[in-house]
Amino acid sequence: MSVPITIELYGIARARAGRSEFAIQAATPHEALVRLAEACPSIGDVCQGDGRLAPQYLLSLDGRQFILNLTKPLHAGDRLLLLSADAGG
Repeated sequence: MSVPITIELYGIARARAGRSEFAIQAATPHEALVRLAEACPSIGDVCQGDGRLAPQYLLSLDGRQFILNLTKPLHAGDRLLLLSADAGG
C-alpha cells in the first residue's frame, strides 16, 4: 500500500532536478525512485534496469541508515535522502 513520503535530494541529484525535495506516494524505496524518475526525468538514471540503485547514488532512510534493500516497506512520513556517491573527501 502506497504511503506519503518525501524524497530529499542532495548534490548532483539536487542540481539536476532543480529542487530539493519531492512529495511522493510509494510502498517501497524502489517504487519511490521510479515515481521520482517519472516526475523528474533529469534524474531518470536513479535506478538500474535490474531495479538496484544506480552506483552514482546513495539512499538513506530518515538520515539514520543507508538502504540497500529497495523492497523494504515504507511508512507514512518516511524521508528518503538521495545523495551523490561522490569520490574524494
